[in-house]
Amino acid sequence: MYNQTITKPPPLETIPLIISGPTTNRVDLVFFSDGYLVDERQKFIDDAMRLAQDVSQNQTFNTVQPLLNFWAAFSPSNQSGVGINEPKETPFGLYRPGTTLRGVYYAHPDVGRAACDSLGEQCDYPILLGNDPLYGGLGGEFTVITASILNGPLVLRHELGHSILDVGEEYDGGYAYFGRNAAHDRTDIAWKQWLSDPLRIDEHGNPRVERSNMAMQAYPWTLLNTTEPWSIGFTSSGAYSRYSVQFSLSGIPNEGDLRVTLDGTDLEWEPRTDIGMDRWFYNFNSSTGLQPGIHELKFDLLNAEHLGVAQLCSAEILEYGDETEFISDPDFYSLYPTYSENNETSYRPTNDDCLMRLVTTPNFCKVCLETLWIHLLRNISFIDKVEEHCESVSSTPLAGPSTLVKALSLNLLPLAEFRKSPIDSQESYTIVWKKDGDILPGFTNQTRIDLQNDPVGNYTVHVKFVTDEVRLDSPVMESEGHYKVTASCQEDI
Repeated sequence: MYNQTITKPPPLETIPLIISGPTTNRVDLVFFSDGYLVDERQKFIDDAMRLAQDVSQNQTFNTVQPLLNFWAAFSPSNQSGVGINEPKETPFGLYRPGTTLRGVYYAHPDVGRAACDSLGEQCDYPILLGNDPLYGGLGGEFTVITASILNGPLVLRHELGHSILDVGEEYDGGYAYFGRNAAHDRTDIAWKQWLSDPLRIDEHGNPRVERSNMAMQAYPWTLLNTTEPWSIGFTSSGAYSRYSVQFSLSGIPNEGDLRVTLDGTDLEWEPRTDIGMDRWFYNFNSSTGLQPGIHELKFDLLNAEHLGVAQLCSAEILEYGDETEFISDPDFYSLYPTYSENNETSYRPTNDDCLMRLVTTPNFCKVCLETLWIHLLRNISFIDKVEEHCESVSSTPLAGPSTLVKALSLNLLPLAEFRKSPIDSQESYTIVWKKDGDILPGFTNQTRIDLQNDPVGNYTVHVKFVTDEVRLDSPVMESEGHYKVTASCQEDI
């Protein structure tokens, strides 16, 4: 025998944010506070509400919002903010590695688990919210985000993709490419049902790969200075029709603070409006290809006031074939190459039409959205409850003497025709009732049935949900409920 230390949860005050239904039949997402002092409690609630509203009301999660509950769980910290290189005195110990505006890590995962476990069924996905105004996050067991006004919602959507969908990245230069949005073998892709042109195949009968090339990629994470520009050389074969220059920056708030040139030509960079010192991603597209030979991408810091904070985070050059070789339409589904940090190639469903590739994109691609539905529905029933009651019914059409009749009412998840707010997707429910194993055809697609003649028996209701956002044939798209009626209304009396 030995003594095992049991981690206690921090003191938690739980506040409902957006509640769609009972915890027992919903997916509950909980924002836990980190780096918020006692007198910053309201700031935490406001930050959490802002983030919850953003992800549940925009196109990312709005169609699945009736499946979700959002909560805030406040625990005061002894120090405000997120740590740099080491955690502060906060419940979960969030910190950044240096000045890098990318990952935000946690030092106390055992406290996070204890906090979530203490809420029981009310905590399906814990979100650690750091009191910090700049970009950063992490996915996995805990979704980690910051309160950044512009980037907080974007990072939350992306990291929830990792946490809920169990998928890896789609951007280039990473290492984790797995799940239904990644393919490593063209003969086995998880999104065949979404291919825009199934006849777009190669000479072996496999789906064609869109023709592109990673000419250069770097993650400098370097502070820029005014004495020596940061530059990188790369070589192009000249065999592609188009190219793009993509990079991300932080700590450079104003036009004129920075000059970005490719082979001496000014790209005329302008900062994102209101970005301030936060990180943002920029993209320059060219309708002509690069000439064969050596090229140079250069970043010149022009404003010495930003020394020590102006940072080049990432940079890459991608080359593309023409529109017959590389279809850039965002709604086109095919096999698009993704290049890892080891220059290994996998494939993704779309060009740039998924927030798992571009954090600034507000939506999932159809493959990820379908996966979102399926993962959320794994532990949810479309049936909230079946209720039994007695109703007064006239015995004749001419309003003769009324009698009490047993009735069953079916409460469903507020989807399809039961949604409170309309959506663009097409949805429907199919409802089939049975009594003692026999179908009751007169009650098909009814949410309330009157049991006028011999109501006693075992009832089954089968519900199937269809949405054009799910093309896979999955058992989670159907639910079944059972109810036993033991007496008529007269016998109840």
